[in-house]
Amino acid sequence: MRALPAPILTVALLLAAAPLAAQTAHNSNAPIDFGADNIELQDKANRAVLSGNVSVKQAEMTLNAARMTVTYTGQVVGGNPQVSRLDASGGVTVRRPDQTAKSQYAIYDLNRRVITMLGAVTLTQGGNTVNGGRLTINLDTGRAVIDGSSVRGGGGSTPGSSVSTAPSGRVTGTFSVPKRN
Repeated sequence: MRALPAPILTVALLLAAAPLAAQTAHNSNAPIDFGADNIELQDKANRAVLSGNVSVKQAEMTLNAARMTVTYTGQVVGGNPQVSRLDASGGVTVRRPDQTAKSQYAIYDLNRRVITMLGAVTLTQGGNTVNGGRLTINLDTGRAVIDGSSVRGGGGSTPGSSVSTAPSGRVTGTFSVPKRN
């Protein structure tokens, strides 16, 4: 495979990254609305376990998964427990304006305002698609970083698991290009 000349590669990367820069900061202080088939409250452990068609919405972001553990600090402000972390598993999808990410697992750290997605990650924005093993989204800046790391730290599939990454732990994808005359 032939490498692109530096000026063309730079332009291609700038075109691909332009939509990422357009993302606005996420309001992680907005209320978190949820729905699920089941909920188990574990007050002594300061957590709730949601299962079955879990859907969580905060501001303009939606997170869907088969199962989610909501961890809270134990502090109650205005009658509401203070959520600190969401751990999601099973067909996780995070949707933000003009951006969709899918994986097997996700961790939303509300204090750091960062979402980390693991296992067979796909990030789609406009006509661009990037695949890898781990995606980190900074909700303050809108910056998304994807790498080839898998859940276990190597490439390929884990025996007995559906978790996989791009072949040999590499990041792969497709960038759209503008139509030319």
